[in-house]
Amino acid sequence: MGEIGGNDYNYPFFMGRDLEEIQGIMPLVIEEIVLAIRELIDLGAVTILVPGNFPIGCLPVYLTEFQNSDKEEYDPSTGCLNWLNEFSQYHNEQLQRKLDHLRELHPQANIIYIDYYNAALRFYQSPDKFGFNGGILRACCGGGGTYNYNSLALCNSNSMVCDDPSSYANWDGIHFTEAAYRWIFKGMVDGSFTVPKLDISCPSLSMNEPALTSSR
Repeated sequence: MGEIGGNDYNYPFFMGRDLEEIQGIMPLVIEEIVLAIRELIDLGAVTILVPGNFPIGCLPVYLTEFQNSDKEEYDPSTGCLNWLNEFSQYHNEQLQRKLDHLRELHPQANIIYIDYYNAALRFYQSPDKFGFNGGILRACCGGGGTYNYNSLALCNSNSMVCDDPSSYANWDGIHFTEAAYRWIFKGMVDGSFTVPKLDISCPSLSMNEPALTSSR
């Protein structure tokens, strides 16, 4: 499955809606994910990968939109906004509870949760380890400013573009770069960020062709 629910949160956040109001739609968002999973199972799907939410408090778009001088709102080790990351974590916790229930209802299905949150958070905790030395909280392509993001000057042919996108985790303030997604993929395939852990059952398979089964 692709990422579901991100824009359902993005829109009200950027419209200035209250946090409690946005948390109020979370059950509806998660229920839509559950309905999509059930539909796939009814269509005969056996293995379903279900991603969680990213640490949105680390994304340039959110860091720019909610930038402020209160140091207490930021994680000193990463520079990310704590309250937004806590929101993502809460979504992921609620989603995993629903997935546990779905596994009970559909034991024949292999429902695998992908921990996008922690797979991506490590970039911000140790950027040099992953080669992200261009500015871990800045977008590669954007309209300038602290995080190289400007909602009035989105990434286009006239934008300020970094020389080496592979040294950045974020491309345009919202989406990750190819390099970042490659690291996320590797973390998924080796089972570090999946529940249950993926089992690469065929040793001849390369990183580009994983066997999507799980060890229960």
